[in-house]
Amino acid sequence: MSGATDGRRSAGGVEGTGRTGDAGPTGDAGPTGDAVGAEGVDGPDYSPGFWLWHATLRWQRRITAALAPFDLTHAQFVLLSCAWWLNEQGAVPNQQALARQAGTDVKMTSQLVRKLEAKGLLDRETDPQDTRARRLRITPRGAELAQAAIVEVERVDAAFFRPAEQPDGPADRPGKGLGGGPAAGLDSRALSALLRRLAEAPEQE
Repeated sequence: MSGATDGRRSAGGVEGTGRTGDAGPTGDAGPTGDAVGAEGVDGPDYSPGFWLWHATLRWQRRITAALAPFDLTHAQFVLLSCAWWLNEQGAVPNQQALARQAGTDVKMTSQLVRKLEAKGLLDRETDPQDTRARRLRITPRGAELAQAAIVEVERVDAAFFRPAEQPDGPADRPGKGLGGGPAAGLDSRALSALLRRLAEAPEQE
């Protein structure tokens, strides 16, 4: 299941990156950058953060478009699919547990849960052990929608991340493998493991 923020398109690119907005082969705006920067900085071509930013923007645009027919924002989809998954595993989470699973802010989660409830996709039940808390159970309509949306998002993900599995794909152009040879491709499990390692790494000063 995919990430947890609504898709947002960059307005005019990243300041100081030299992006021209030329159309890429898929029709998305493609970044450009000088290979050499000031004071020994290699420039954006060799900046992982720069390319992560652009890849994220492109991915979010595609996910947002895929979810439009389901009348779900990206964040709503993440919470709905996480609630469905947790329910399927036998858990009936409260909002804090759902936020932890989705990686979202608790306050934002509360607001989005109310919207999903208003759409008839989630039910909030009183926790028998704490009447101040609410447990979240997906409705039959919500479960049906979540599963259909997950299938579509997984299809988009598979197409989007496919270049990472190709050793000689465009993603490898700025950086070659050790010894100047082609960089190795990553299958979906290896790529997921890498992204999870980055997402769960301890915060550093």
